[in-house]
Amino acid sequence: MNEKLEGARIEYAHGTLDEANVSADPYAQFGLWLGEALASESIVEPNAMTLATVGADGRPSARIVLLRGYDERGLRFFTNYRSRKGRELEASPRAALVFYWGPLQRQIRVEGDVARVTPAESDAYFATRPRGHRLGAWASPQSEAVVTRAPLEEAMRRCEERFEGIDVDRPEYWGGYRVVPIRFEFWQGRTNRIHDRIAYERDAKGWRILRLAP
Repeated sequence: MNEKLEGARIEYAHGTLDEANVSADPYAQFGLWLGEALASESIVEPNAMTLATVGADGRPSARIVLLRGYDERGLRFFTNYRSRKGRELEASPRAALVFYWGPLQRQIRVEGDVARVTPAESDAYFATRPRGHRLGAWASPQSEAVVTRAPLEEAMRRCEERFEGIDVDRPEYWGGYRVVPIRFEFWQGRTNRIHDRIAYERDAKGWRILRLAP
């Protein structure tokens, strides 16, 4: 098994990334690459991103969440505020994100501060979710230990009865977060592991662009 892992490698030769040609605005560069990922038929859920947080004890944790929008204010995702990630973001409102698009041999890293979106933004997004997903937000005590699946299924049944014939409103403990970037890094795989890495770092004057060694 270890031999298979040690020998597992591919050669990267899909494209290039040059600091002379990237956008001066990291959000524009992000939008360009995200658009190409969305257009690719070989990428499943191109809006999936790893979210890394740190708890009050200083231990990091990471999981996959879905990007649900972005603008010049930052990148948005939604979750249960009482979940582990919600509790960790309350303790330390900073996070890192990673997008990896293997077929394009690209990666984007984002680091920034985190704040809740407004209740109105959370309400607007929650209303777009399928009804079953909205019921699930009520039924699941996210990240809490459960003995078996049965209590979850029973909670879902009770929620279906509770909201029968009426709209499913948003629980007050469920909503959105916005990651406000202080740093972007765009990675393009290249041959011989001499990859292209272009970083944007925010300072008092705006964004400065750096090429990083691979």
